[in-house]
Amino acid sequence: MSYLGKLDAGDQEYYHSWDDIAALLDGRRDAVQGDLFERPKPVPEWREINVSGIEVKRVREFGQVWAALAVWRRLGLDKLFAGLMPEGREDIRWDLIACVLTAAKFCEQDTENAVAGEWLPKTALCDVLGLDEEKVNLTRMYRGLDEILAHKDAVCAHLQSRWGEWFGTKLDFMLYDVTSSYFEGACETNPLAQRGYSRDNRPDCKQVCIGLVVTPDGMPVGYEVFAGNRADTTTMREIVTLMEEKYGHANRVWVTDRGMSSEENIAFLEGRESFYLMGASRGLLKRYESEFHDGSGWRAIREGLSVKLVKGAGNENYVLCKSADRAKKEQAMLQRQLEKFKACIGKRSSQLAGKPSSKTQSVQQCVGRLRERYPSASKHFECEVLLNEKMEACGLALNEKPGQLEWAGKTHGAYVLRTNTDCENPAELWRWYIQLTEAESAFRDLKSDLALRPIYHHLQRRVEAHILVCFLSLCLWRTLEHWMGVSGLGDEARQFLIEMRQIHSMDVHLPTKQGQTVRLRVVSRPEKELAALLSRMKLRLPNVPLKLKM
Repeated sequence: MSYLGKLDAGDQEYYHSWDDIAALLDGRRDAVQGDLFERPKPVPEWREINVSGIEVKRVREFGQVWAALAVWRRLGLDKLFAGLMPEGREDIRWDLIACVLTAAKFCEQDTENAVAGEWLPKTALCDVLGLDEEKVNLTRMYRGLDEILAHKDAVCAHLQSRWGEWFGTKLDFMLYDVTSSYFEGACETNPLAQRGYSRDNRPDCKQVCIGLVVTPDGMPVGYEVFAGNRADTTTMREIVTLMEEKYGHANRVWVTDRGMSSEENIAFLEGRESFYLMGASRGLLKRYESEFHDGSGWRAIREGLSVKLVKGAGNENYVLCKSADRAKKEQAMLQRQLEKFKACIGKRSSQLAGKPSSKTQSVQQCVGRLRERYPSASKHFECEVLLNEKMEACGLALNEKPGQLEWAGKTHGAYVLRTNTDCENPAELWRWYIQLTEAESAFRDLKSDLALRPIYHHLQRRVEAHILVCFLSLCLWRTLEHWMGVSGLGDEARQFLIEMRQIHSMDVHLPTKQGQTVRLRVVSRPEKELAALLSRMKLRLPNVPLKLKM
């Protein structure tokens, strides 16, 4: 089991008391590096308070940003960026701006404009980091993005080292997948912004493609940004080359879905003596039809899921897979598409019957758009435009391609994997392949929780910096999930952060009988359930009030 506890003693706990935050506010950065539990108890100061005049001011959200900073420091990113971006003549150090940008993305803020204008003034982030809130403006954040981008390779190398220390990750398996993220705006000056296959169902918008490499544990290793019209298969060669330049060749297994399974990619990997495990094209289902119907050689992985190993040419093997659950899902999806496609064709045909059209080309274009909308259903039919004696389009006729739907029914839930590894256990190979869901999960987190889409920047360098910040926040997210997992709390980082919203910092003004006002900055206490959760994770909220200047 992976264990996040294998950290240096000085890295295990963060921001436990207001003494630590006071040290940060005073600029004493190193004061928080030691053992935060061995602090002398503060000497009590006695004042006679006018209870009726007590006021609570400057209430700020504390819990989520505190969690973000705890994970940031646990990953050692504070020291990394401090070394990469040494202090200069700037009003605010760039490493702290990097922290602000990543923490904001981790807390689901979508734009720098929203961070500077709305979110940051409502949180205690600047208090904890000792920053002048007015100076953390939009312009400084944009400049911070420009400064961060130059250190992408160093950041990825640092994180890969962390995964190796914590999980013993040797990069034996690299899970690779591609997604896209669309833009708001024309993006005319960005050559990467192109229209292509949209996984966000926004073909009307320009986009970029992002190739992400993760470990079987789901920890991000690296990524690359490609033009929005780049085909998935063409990115494989570039990613493999870049990863091998950074981390060496090694005996690594590349695991990808069938979108990467081209003969060119297979030849490329074999030429480099690399191993692969890929989803194969559906065309292989026809080749191995008899094997699917042969009842011998199958291994049950669980109820409704069986696999079978078939020898291929040379050193390549194929894993045939049959899933009952997947078959039901694919059947239902096809049925829905068939119903919608036929209904749309029927509706358009009725319209033409009542009002024939002389613009037959326009009718054909309409049919083409319907085919694009319902590809799984339309590929089983030929659609004929009916003409009357005036050569006007007066209807549409669907003609089913012989045997197509019957074959689709037979192959529902069936798929093929191809590999050149020396493993001959089909169940083990299937388990390796199914880990690809970790990459898919990472993309879901990036898009839903970490605001990767849409992209509002237009300049290429800002777009790439935005994606780097999203990548960093994904690393924080995944680290928090594993931290919770080894604490026996599951891996619902989202729910944890929702619970942390109840924690606030505030300034308590205590008027004394002597006419002075004592101002204390305190953190609210969590509810019993959250307190127990934090205790399991060995996290302690600040429990010593910070005395502010009179």
